[in-house]
Amino acid sequence: MVLFENVVCDQSTRLFVSNLTSTYVNQSNEASMVAASVIMFVLAGVFFNLNLFSGISDVSAILDPKVRIVLSSALSLLLPVMSYLFSEAKNAGKASSTKPAGAGAATDLTLQALVILVWMLLVELLRKKVDEIRMKGISSLLQRAGRVVWLGSLVFFNIRSAGRKIFFGILWVLCATTVVQRIAFTEFGKRSYAHGKNARLIASYMAQILGLHVVPVVHHDGGDVEHAAQRRTPEQLLKACPYIVVGEDQLVKEATADGYDLNVDPNGVAIVPGVVTVGDVWRLTESDSSFDGWDQDQRLRRLCLSFALFKLLRRRFEQHEPLTEEEATHGRELILKGLYYNKVKEDGHGGTVRTTTDSEAVFQVITDDVNFLSEYYHSVVPVIFASPFFLLANYLLLPVVVLGLCLMTVFLCGNGDFGYALASILADNYTLNTGIRNLTMCLFKEVTKSPNSFFALLDLAITFLLFIIFVYESVWELAVFLLSNWFMVALVCDYAARPAWREKPSFRWGFRRIRWLRSKMSHGELTIKQFSVLNLRWPPVFPLPSTLSLLVRARTVPACVKDSIMEYLVAHDHAAPISIGKPAVDQDLKWAFKSKSIAEVILTWHIATTIFEDKFPSHTSSSIVATRLSKYCSYLVIFHPELLPDNQDKTEDVVDLVKKELKESLGCLEFFFFRQAARVERIMKLKGEGSWTEKKVVKNGVTLGASLRAKAAAPPNHRESVWKMLGDVWTEIMIYLAPSTDEERMKGHENALVEGGEFITVLWALTTHTGVSRQPMPDGGQGEDGDRTKRAAGSPGSGH
Repeated sequence: MVLFENVVCDQSTRLFVSNLTSTYVNQSNEASMVAASVIMFVLAGVFFNLNLFSGISDVSAILDPKVRIVLSSALSLLLPVMSYLFSEAKNAGKASSTKPAGAGAATDLTLQALVILVWMLLVELLRKKVDEIRMKGISSLLQRAGRVVWLGSLVFFNIRSAGRKIFFGILWVLCATTVVQRIAFTEFGKRSYAHGKNARLIASYMAQILGLHVVPVVHHDGGDVEHAAQRRTPEQLLKACPYIVVGEDQLVKEATADGYDLNVDPNGVAIVPGVVTVGDVWRLTESDSSFDGWDQDQRLRRLCLSFALFKLLRRRFEQHEPLTEEEATHGRELILKGLYYNKVKEDGHGGTVRTTTDSEAVFQVITDDVNFLSEYYHSVVPVIFASPFFLLANYLLLPVVVLGLCLMTVFLCGNGDFGYALASILADNYTLNTGIRNLTMCLFKEVTKSPNSFFALLDLAITFLLFIIFVYESVWELAVFLLSNWFMVALVCDYAARPAWREKPSFRWGFRRIRWLRSKMSHGELTIKQFSVLNLRWPPVFPLPSTLSLLVRARTVPACVKDSIMEYLVAHDHAAPISIGKPAVDQDLKWAFKSKSIAEVILTWHIATTIFEDKFPSHTSSSIVATRLSKYCSYLVIFHPELLPDNQDKTEDVVDLVKKELKESLGCLEFFFFRQAARVERIMKLKGEGSWTEKKVVKNGVTLGASLRAKAAAPPNHRESVWKMLGDVWTEIMIYLAPSTDEERMKGHENALVEGGEFITVLWALTTHTGVSRQPMPDGGQGEDGDRTKRAAGSPGSGH
């Protein structure tokens, strides 16, 4: 402590330090104050790490689900606990005759009570990091407003000195402003045609546009529309796409009994300004060479397509309606014949051709589509309102209004004497008067004399850290807003709809800078969870907690998996509905699809694939497709049965039977401690006679795996042909699982979005947009969930 020997603390500083540490000397109150310090130290540490390491590296407006669980639980308990500790500190002050330090200070709360109160206010300001922008129901609104009113009563009915009341009053004004913001966001969102009413509006628009049986497009040959559509290149399909990106709220003339009457002409073209479609954005390169240079990789155009698809997906998500025949046909044409083939490839002679397939482009568009959906429902930053106007109103004009409210608070707390109020801020708040640095040095010096000073120093550090986090949080929110996909879409659409803006240097400079910054940020990859049922070690008598799914390893989805899925969809474009597995396997293996339960089929083929991989490992495209999708489907059965077409109770029963069968075949020691390779050899003794055995999934998987091994080992060597078959089987199974319109499955996807999203949700979006449906399981089993058993007239299946 030589560093602090030369630190000089004057009489007033020593008195302030004495008052600050007196709480920890008082034995009757020491436990409560230590508890308060420990709680806030942990919470401040969590917030600090959250902001330091999550930051804006992925430009995400959604809080990590694991962190949300921790912080939501902690903050829900914080206010009552801290209110109790505040009351304890306040009562301790009443029992003490010691007056707080500070020139001219009136009898007031103890320093410890003031510290706890400032913690409560700062944490309430930081709560926006956890609370979603889209409030659900009146209860969350009342809870948020009630907390702020309670904090206001603690500030204005307990603090006597003007300077302290001004300081705490300004913090409370900031808290109240945040609540008013959230209320305004919620109410505006519910009443806006661009947000709360958007799903029904888009439904009316699509019915009127596609009901005309004409896709608005400029024709040069004057020929038959349907005949011309068949000759369109992928680029022409995208340039003719009528899906709305922004501006649909301008189309509404009036509400009707079944939707809205819109301002569109007989050809389906909007007759009001401000409406931007996907085709408008894609045609920008024809009229503006600068945009073509900025968007050589088509990232901005695809982002606008994702936003338009997101609006269509919201309609499915909220209304649970199947696609009409026209929508399904148009969606398949746009994605499978337009976007999928719209890839530039050099022809080697100075020209270019656009005939190469591009699975990455399709999955990028659909992933962004799902991200828009996830951020719309679960964002903690108001990105859903992103636009230059909202930027001006919320981040430039609102701070001016808040500054005016703060000045009014200063004026009122000073009883109308502005000069006295400003002077009292320093006089009554000794920390501001003496300086953080000097006070910290004196506390460090006191630590050498009194261990109780350590907690006082910790309190000061926590308070300072919370202030720093609040400032960082405000900057972080603005940065995420500016770099979000939502704001980028708004800029592109303003660029397309307002030609005059293109000539403004300020707009062009801001557009280029934001796009450049976005190009330097890291973007999250599409991932797929990997779990093998042969690694199950959970006791059979206990249900497996779904929260463990957050700990399952996730790997980036390989390009070959995306290619396999897209190739299947294109190859089966006219087959309606899709089946499961049987077309891909030899006749002697079709018994493995006998079960009425998709969960049993998945686990049977997963165990067989794992057994085959153990004997014949491979790194070919087919083997990667088979193993990745096999482990992902196993993960879905174990952790997300609500996303599968089976009855959830049936899937859980299947998992319980598999756990019991594994434990019986392995033994207790091997079940809990053996690795997968040792387990494979141990369970091979369950091999059957090449036929299905009811309620013996492990045995069926072992029998199937042995058959696959025999096929690969028989001369000539058919190892790669078996892998090719397995790749095809798992591709079909994966696509079979994805389509759904029933409410139970939609609820499952919504919960998956809260937890960070799932690969099957991306596939659900893809199959939804392309009108893919599925056949029922054999013999009308549990595979039927209402969206693929019967194809009524006008459903997607009738148009395949």
